[in-house]
Amino acid sequence: MSLEALNERVRTDLSYLAYGGEDWLRPLEHPEGHVYDVVIVGGGQSGLGAAFGLLRERISNILVIDENEEGREGPWDTYARMVTLRTPKHLTSIDLGIPSLTFRAWQEAQTGPEGWEAVDKIPRGDWMNYLRWYRSVLSLPVINEVTLKLIEPVEEGVHRLHITGAGAPSSMLLARKVVLATGIQGGGEWHVPPMIAESLPEHLYAHTSEAIDCAALAGRTIAILGGGASAFDNANYLLSHGAAEAHVFVRREQLPCVNPIRQMEQSGMIERFHTLADEDKYGVISHFFKYNQPPTNDTFARAAAWPGFRLHLGSPWLKVEAAGDKAVVTTPQGEFAFDFLVLSTGLLSDPGLRPELRLIESHIARWSDRYQAPADAVNPLLDAHPYLSPGFALQSRGEEGEQLLHGLFVFNYSALASNGLSASAISGMRNAIPRLVAGVADQLFTDVREEVLQAFYEYDVAEFTAEWLPAKA
Repeated sequence: MSLEALNERVRTDLSYLAYGGEDWLRPLEHPEGHVYDVVIVGGGQSGLGAAFGLLRERISNILVIDENEEGREGPWDTYARMVTLRTPKHLTSIDLGIPSLTFRAWQEAQTGPEGWEAVDKIPRGDWMNYLRWYRSVLSLPVINEVTLKLIEPVEEGVHRLHITGAGAPSSMLLARKVVLATGIQGGGEWHVPPMIAESLPEHLYAHTSEAIDCAALAGRTIAILGGGASAFDNANYLLSHGAAEAHVFVRREQLPCVNPIRQMEQSGMIERFHTLADEDKYGVISHFFKYNQPPTNDTFARAAAWPGFRLHLGSPWLKVEAAGDKAVVTTPQGEFAFDFLVLSTGLLSDPGLRPELRLIESHIARWSDRYQAPADAVNPLLDAHPYLSPGFALQSRGEEGEQLLHGLFVFNYSALASNGLSASAISGMRNAIPRLVAGVADQLFTDVREEVLQAFYEYDVAEFTAEWLPAKA
């Protein structure tokens, strides 16, 4: 099957499902202009999947905005530096149960079934190309180079989105509902330890989420802080681009070897996490945080195969300082000097860190507002996550913020504490997207309940028009 034939198969499959039927929502009039029923912020895998899910529910007055150039949405063509995805290739995601929309269908259309069989894990570049195809074949309404600057609640049921960027059609958009499908960093910010940020000039270090000038680091000696998968991805990437040495420093005496995601994929945990009591959710995610996702065996092998690779276990960084053009790192194992530091130190999830939420973040309920963990189990990182409904809606700390937050949904990594592996986790997409879409659609329906009921009671279109003519005697 060719890609052109697959495109036709997708269209046929969708026609069998009556995809693209007439919207059930009536347009909302507003003096400032057009009101979208939903604006999705983020055109990566989460935003694309959410858009398709809404269109399947006959909610087509939607728009997806993304701050990046077309084809560079999400991390896959920017700061993601793994060779392959870590997710098993057989797990489905944003296809939402339609076989012709799966990655496998896209792969086989180009390489045949034998090409699919030859795949161990999905190459990162292939996944990005699949997302580009998915957006195109579904004709999803995405505009690029548009950055959300501020969410401003205007009145009950409407939010004004202040936007900027080369692709912005105006300075603002109006929306009934807003879905923040802003990826792994969209719920907070990448974390740089103060010990480093306060001690070194910025030209001596970078977080793994940043662009790194590999050409400038050719022949240089680099230190990477962190023991998770990303640390080894970056070590391999930098060594393959000419770095002389890459030293990975891990605070643990042994590398983590257990990946709890694999258990969650098999146990029903991903599908049914939202049904757990808060106590259980808190316990599960606290346990999850103890296991920094380990590198896959092939990722570790690739990095370790380089002559310049070095691994330092039991080596937390105790002090970092600049010495001339070097960064000097002190560990329990001694003192080391490097040309550059790369920080695989993760992120912090907290609505208060997001500038676009500054008008409303004080009203957003965090986990610390809704659940008090036992003293020996308190996890400040988890406590700062937003407390969301099972449909990913923001919740208010009090009555004052209820109307301000109404219509705002969080479908990024900070949904982890409330809804488990969902947004920004490929293995959680196929279950999370329908729950998000149901949450948005249910709220839209509830908002117009009186109008819908009135139309129902007034409905008088005759369907039966036959006439009984009794036989003549």
